[in-house]
Amino acid sequence: MTSPAAQETRTAPSGRTYDPAQYRPGKTITDWEPENELFWKSIGKKVASRNLWIAVPALLVAFVVWQVWSVTATNLEDVGFGFSTSQLFWLTAVPGITGGTARVFYTFLGPMIGQRRFTALSTVVLVVPLIWLGIAVQDPDTSYGVMVAIAALCGVGGANFASSLANIGFFFPKRDKGNATGINGGLGNLGVSVVQLVTPIVITSSVLAVGSAQHKADGTSVWLQNAAFLWVPVLVILAVVAWFGQNDLKVASTPFSQQKIIFKRKHNWLMTWLYVGTFGSFIGFAAALPMLIKTTFTPIDAAYSAATYAWMGPAVGALARWAGGWIADKIGGARVTIISFAGMAVSIIGVIGFLPSGGDNGNFWGFLACFLAAFFFSGIGNGSTFRQIPVIFREQHLKGLTEGTPAYTKALKQSEMEAGAVTGFTSAVAAYGFFFIPAMFANFAVTSAMWGFVAFYASCIAICWWFYARKGAESPS
Repeated sequence: MTSPAAQETRTAPSGRTYDPAQYRPGKTITDWEPENELFWKSIGKKVASRNLWIAVPALLVAFVVWQVWSVTATNLEDVGFGFSTSQLFWLTAVPGITGGTARVFYTFLGPMIGQRRFTALSTVVLVVPLIWLGIAVQDPDTSYGVMVAIAALCGVGGANFASSLANIGFFFPKRDKGNATGINGGLGNLGVSVVQLVTPIVITSSVLAVGSAQHKADGTSVWLQNAAFLWVPVLVILAVVAWFGQNDLKVASTPFSQQKIIFKRKHNWLMTWLYVGTFGSFIGFAAALPMLIKTTFTPIDAAYSAATYAWMGPAVGALARWAGGWIADKIGGARVTIISFAGMAVSIIGVIGFLPSGGDNGNFWGFLACFLAAFFFSGIGNGSTFRQIPVIFREQHLKGLTEGTPAYTKALKQSEMEAGAVTGFTSAVAAYGFFFIPAMFANFAVTSAMWGFVAFYASCIAICWWFYARKGAESPS
């Protein structure tokens, strides 16, 4: 059956005709007008959806690589690695440094290189740290320095988020951006839960094993390398699918010399602060929760297994992200963002109340329930903040302009470019939450760290209300 794109050539309001050949998988698209309803219904929606649904699994597995240490670290002591609790927390934190730093570069490289090419290349390179990890965990004499280096390379997987979200946003019209980025980011974030759920299962399977087994003190055999080797062929397949199935958008191809203007934009920095509060909390809590459960409650009752419960939080947060984007499209991003921070603050206060204190053993089930609530509200905020960004920059650039004029068209393109760059940059800075939250738990009392988070959320509520939510706000979003 012939596709709508191939049946007829359509003409845009600008006078350009759409060449059906350029919208096929693997091609570079030069004409892209998602706000044109005729174009969107006949060509755009199908092409955008194809690119989105190829991006989602690639991003999900990139998150698996980024977060693989959150589970691996909890098993090292059991198989003979002599690392301290503080060192293990640091191993979960290190990928946050490289992930956040690489995101800064990926933010600007992605639009320059293109969605198709950059997705394929950034996916296949993750094979390297996984193979190295699979080899290293088979030898308990592997030095701590080597483990830190592997953890740092795994962190690069987290950078794929910045390029993926910055690129995907260009494919969709304004009314669908929140939903599209919510799907991409939310289902991509599920990689955190997938690795925490699947790893405890696959490391006990000799069928999947490549290499030697490790032995626990009770004589049980495990194959920690399975947690790494399992994903190697998956990454290769996804890279091939992206290369041949996605498209590069010419309209999204922007040199850094033009993108760097965002560093002069006040709203870039304000939205970065807010996204640190939402995604920084999500990814930091996800990285720290397995070790936090093990070190806080396991000595009290061995039934409180990090492997059994830690994956639930990231799953709740990832799925809530899509809901946050969808709700924000309906009622406004700023309102939803404020609700998310209020919910996170209350949830963390609940976590504090259920922690062991003095002679009190605490309450694990209350602790877990409140943490799940914190993940839920962080996910809601992740979706709503990413909906706010394009709305804010669109409003800033189009204010006072008449639709259809050359000035309006130029300003719209500029707002799209800046929104994409800001989306990537905010995600880059927020990714450092992956580092700072486990690092805080490694160096400060858990209760003190938690109260610090509550204070930060209060500042986020104030900023979001003043600039984006109150009556007469500078940039309602």
